[in-house]
Amino acid sequence: MGYQHVVLDDVEPTPDRPCTRRSISETADLDNVAVNVYEPEPGEAIPLAYHYHDEQEEVFYVVAGELSVETPEGTHVVAANEAFVVEPDSPQRAFVAEDADGAARVLAVGAPAVDDVHPYEP
Repeated sequence: MGYQHVVLDDVEPTPDRPCTRRSISETADLDNVAVNVYEPEPGEAIPLAYHYHDEQEEVFYVVAGELSVETPEGTHVVAANEAFVVEPDSPQRAFVAEDADGAARVLAVGAPAVDDVHPYEP
């Protein structure tokens, strides 16, 4: 058996990201799932680019604030205590709108934990 207790304040933010990102999966050395906590300020995005995944499913659970998710079909607004699910081959770009009241706190879970990201050009 194995267990880990992760204190997010002790997890160093990932450098060179568009917003604050703390990787629980890297800290806990998880192999099968990508788990990250993002804290984007107004005008900041979560991903490095508008993108899609071949295999990975993603769930964005908004803990606080409001998250906007741009898709080819339009922009979805996800409030606190709501989740947005992205299936494979579905382009998305998650961000906090520039005119938002404040930052958001988002738990993002992706599985499987594969590096299958591709840029998407709308």
